[in-house]
Amino acid sequence: MHLESSTAEHLLQKRKGLRRELLQTGGLKDVRIAVLGGSTTNEVADFLELLLLADGFRATIYQSDYNRYYEEAVLAPEALIAFAPEIVYVHTTGKNLQGFPILSATAAEAQAAAEAEAARFAGIWRALQEKLGCQIIQNNFEAPAARLLGNLDAVSPGGRSHFVNLVNLAFARAAAGNGKLLIQDLNGIAAQVGLANFHDAHRFHAYKIVTTVEASLAVARSLASMVRSIYGKSRKCLVLDLDNTLWGGVIGDDGVDHIKIGRETAEAEAYTAFQEYCLALRSRGVLLAVCSKNEEANARQGLAHPDSVLRPEHFAAFRANWSPKPDNILSMANELNLGVDSFVFVDDNPAERALVAAQLPMVAVPDVGNDVSSFAAVLEMGRYFEPVALSGDDLQRAEQYAANSQRAAQTAQFADYGEYLASLQMRAEIARFRSQYLDRIAQLTNKTNQFNLTTRRFTLAEIEDRAVDQAYIPLYGKLTDSFGDNGLVSVVVGRLADSVVHIDLWLMSCRVLKREMELAMLDALVERARTAGATTLRGTYIPTEKNAMVADHYDRLRFTPLPDSDDGPRAWSLNIAAYEKRNRHISVKETFDD
Repeated sequence: MHLESSTAEHLLQKRKGLRRELLQTGGLKDVRIAVLGGSTTNEVADFLELLLLADGFRATIYQSDYNRYYEEAVLAPEALIAFAPEIVYVHTTGKNLQGFPILSATAAEAQAAAEAEAARFAGIWRALQEKLGCQIIQNNFEAPAARLLGNLDAVSPGGRSHFVNLVNLAFARAAAGNGKLLIQDLNGIAAQVGLANFHDAHRFHAYKIVTTVEASLAVARSLASMVRSIYGKSRKCLVLDLDNTLWGGVIGDDGVDHIKIGRETAEAEAYTAFQEYCLALRSRGVLLAVCSKNEEANARQGLAHPDSVLRPEHFAAFRANWSPKPDNILSMANELNLGVDSFVFVDDNPAERALVAAQLPMVAVPDVGNDVSSFAAVLEMGRYFEPVALSGDDLQRAEQYAANSQRAAQTAQFADYGEYLASLQMRAEIARFRSQYLDRIAQLTNKTNQFNLTTRRFTLAEIEDRAVDQAYIPLYGKLTDSFGDNGLVSVVVGRLADSVVHIDLWLMSCRVLKREMELAMLDALVERARTAGATTLRGTYIPTEKNAMVADHYDRLRFTPLPDSDDGPRAWSLNIAAYEKRNRHISVKETFDD
């Protein structure tokens, strides 16, 4: 069930029924979220629970008493500790800001006041990290509802708007150096809703609710998108129609010279602006795909138009034919090794949208209407591609998929697969987790479904803990070949207990399947396990709906099944005393830095 376009009024009226219906959904992931409020938080929490249910999460939500966010985090955390949240959300607003500078304050005095206020919140984050070690989401602050100095309020050191900007900047700097702290941009949400529609003075005086109902829903939507991203459920691929979506007109009827694109008319400029938006998404790692009812030659002609911003090489998958669009989307999911729940489908034709939504309910199909001027705004409101961090791999993803197409073409030139692997001139870097890769590692653990032996999910905070805990052997693997850098593609987490290394996590990006990267990772794990004094590796396979491809992973690596173990028939062991390295085609950079 998709609730992206549901209004606040609809959700409030139907909440109980929707909740009952969504709770019947199979495969819900449990998540424990504590909401520490500087105001009454019931409304945001209710919306959040519903939105997360629609996204596949069954949230258990703890709420602090009214305006006790500091006390419960710092002074009396017992109830919070007992709840053991995976995520703590600090829901503060401008009402909770303290220490505003006086109107005659100097710039230095205003800066000091902002730093003092930021330090008060830093105390909250530090206490939460020490006592709970969980992921923290903290609001920054919306612009003041009353600007006592008018336009000067944002300029004068004594202005409240100026103070809010300084505190928000301090929050951003704190989050940049702390992976366990995420900032929810409440200032941006208030601007999007409209400041006049964000605050409700009557509700605050009567119920201590700062926001309007619509603003509470906007906050909950943003928060739900961050939770999705933390657990790797943000969408990955934007599937685009062509005619009247990326350009105006029907290219098969009008001809390439008469489609509307470029800067000559307002209509053409609107299509160009949407293409620029799509290209910007691609530059931050969102894959683009074409799904159009067209002759392929015509479709490619349109993208070769001199005024087209998007070019054929910008698309990771391309389907221009007369097949039903749901079939084409399934075909592209298979080609890209992505689940259909990774896709967002944009088409100006409501009949095509309805067909895809009905046949592929896991695909997000926003109601973009037929005015291209609003397409980007609708996608932004849906927050489909929300990131909590941007890794180098994100920024290179589109190029990596393009290189995969070249590799696939080269495969056909070799009769012997070993010769093909040798031709790739693969080079790997395998090492213990490093700080610069933790965001990417957390991202992979939460979004990799197919080549994932246990599908255990970890927050960034948990990954950071394992990186420094000597009881663990946490390894990442990067792979480069003659076509380019594939980035960080594999993660293995071993846990040492007595003389046995238990493999809690083993995953690999589907971009590098059948490249023998798993052999290189096994060699590295064995080497480090021996150094740690272990004699045995023990692996577990936990089947899910999506990881059948690795059901025989440990058999292929010549582990011995353990049918009588506590883990049942899905556990294997490997005696590493006589183990010899098995990787044949990848040159591994020695980085034994444990």
